[in-house]
Amino acid sequence: MDRKDIWIDFGLSGLTKWYGTFEFAPLQIVVDAADWGEGAYAPTLREDALTLLDSPLPTRVIDILWCAAVRSKFVPDELWMDGRDWLRQIVDVCEERIRRDDPRFEALPPAPVCDPELRDAVLAEVRAFAPELEHTTADHPYYGVPDVVPSLERVVIEADPDLGFRLFLRVLKAYLIPVSKSRYLRYRELGERFGYNELVVDDGNLQVMSCEG
Repeated sequence: MDRKDIWIDFGLSGLTKWYGTFEFAPLQIVVDAADWGEGAYAPTLREDALTLLDSPLPTRVIDILWCAAVRSKFVPDELWMDGRDWLRQIVDVCEERIRRDDPRFEALPPAPVCDPELRDAVLAEVRAFAPELEHTTADHPYYGVPDVVPSLERVVIEADPDLGFRLFLRVLKAYLIPVSKSRYLRYRELGERFGYNELVVDDGNLQVMSCEG
C-alpha cells in the first residue's frame, strides 16, 4: 500500500496516538495497530522501530520521545520498559502480522535514508520552535519530559528525518501547542515532500491559530 493511502498517522508516531485513544494493555495496542487496514499498518510500524533500533541513538532518547509523544511524565527510574526492548517487541508483532499474509516475507532492514535537503528542512522547523516546545514539554506540571528538542534533533540527524518530523508533529499535538498558519502551511508542504496523506499532518489535533498575531 502506498503511504498516501494510509489516511491516519502511521508507523511509530501513529502508534503513540493509539495510546491516548484505547485503554488496553500496551502490547495489545500494538497488535491492534499492526492489524489495522488488514495489516496495512504493520510494515511502516516495523520500519520505524527497526530504524531506531539500527541507529546509534541511546535508549534515553527513545524513552524521552516515546513519553513526549504519548504525553506521559518522564521518570527514568519508573519506566515500565526499556525503550529498545519495547521496539523489539513491536518488530516481532509486526513481522508476525506481515507473515500472516506473506509467509515468505524476508525480514530485511529498512533502506537507509539519505536526503540532506529534507533533513535540513525538518531540523529548521524543530529549531525554529525550540524555545516554546522545550518550555511546554519540560515544564508541564503533570507530563514533564526533559530534552525533547535535542532528542528530536538526534532522530532527524542520526536516524530518519521522516520519522523525526512525524514525532515532532505528534508532540505538538499531544501537548496542544498552537502553531501559526504559516508554520502549518510549511508542515503541509513537508508532508507532501515525504509522501504523506494530508491527514497525517492535519488530523484534527494540530492546534492551528487562525491568525499570526
